[in-house]
Amino acid sequence: MGQSEGGIEKRKKRGYNVEPVFAHLKHNHHFKRLMLKSMKKVEIEFGLQALAHTI
Repeated sequence: MGQSEGGIEKRKKRGYNVEPVFAHLKHNHHFKRLMLKSMKKVEIEFGLQALAHTI
């Protein structure tokens, strides 16, 4: 799984494309755990965090 050359390249890029966004949310927005439980509510909660980060 993910052993193709394209998959390997995508995994290499993840560290500097995606991880800093989560680190920013955790550190600057104090977003360390979700407050809600159902999948629909979690999607809304994280969507609001993503919207705040984008703005």
